[in-house]
Amino acid sequence: MRQLSDLTDVDDPAWPALQEEFANSSTPVEVLPAADPEQGRACLLQLQVSARSWLGALALHSGGLVVDGGWLRVYGGATSGAHGLPGLSQVNRFPAAFDPSWRPADGLVVGHDVLGGVFALNGHDPAASRRPGDPGQMLYFAPDSLEWEALEMGYGTWLTWLLSGRLDQFYDGLRWPGWQGEAAALAPSQGLSVYPFLWSAEAQADLAATSRRAVPMAELLGVSSDFCRQFGPHNPGFLGSA
Repeated sequence: MRQLSDLTDVDDPAWPALQEEFANSSTPVEVLPAADPEQGRACLLQLQVSARSWLGALALHSGGLVVDGGWLRVYGGATSGAHGLPGLSQVNRFPAAFDPSWRPADGLVVGHDVLGGVFALNGHDPAASRRPGDPGQMLYFAPDSLEWEALEMGYGTWLTWLLSGRLDQFYDGLRWPGWQGEAAALAPSQGLSVYPFLWSAEAQADLAATSRRAVPMAELLGVSSDFCRQFGPHNPGFLGSA
């Protein structure tokens, strides 16, 4: 186990490089301040990652990111006071006090999109969680298929990819005319419920004709879990506590 000072006092912190990435991003990104910097330090200690990693830098220095006008939220180490975006500890149900034996059972949830899509880092044994990909690699839970997809990249590469302007390609078929206004109007705790459901033939044939309304993100994730258990190959596991 590494002490907090070992994680924060590093020779080559990643935060300056991250700030440069934000400044040069092809995708709109808002970097949220942390309401309580001590939350970020506690998060770093529980994660046992250092400030030289991009995950550690974002956890230590921010309250998260709002990407592409609110379509995607990336969690930092602390709650954002101004926006109310939860931190990684809340989303992943960290123990109240540091516990060196604790680790996320299925993996670490690091982001959600407004459709209830989940970005997560694989845990140490993906096969045991019935998830694809390698340990420590990024996954996406797709609400239009109710399945996990391996993204074949680590967290740092994933952040660079988010800011590269390729989200339109990734979400091809899952965005409709006027999605920007609907995403921007949501609170950080909300997502968009789509009916007919995204995995239905009706929605995939004409997404613009669907009915959409703002609902708590927790409700959206719960519905996906329920449908996955009923119709999917297996329980998707933990999708985050947003």
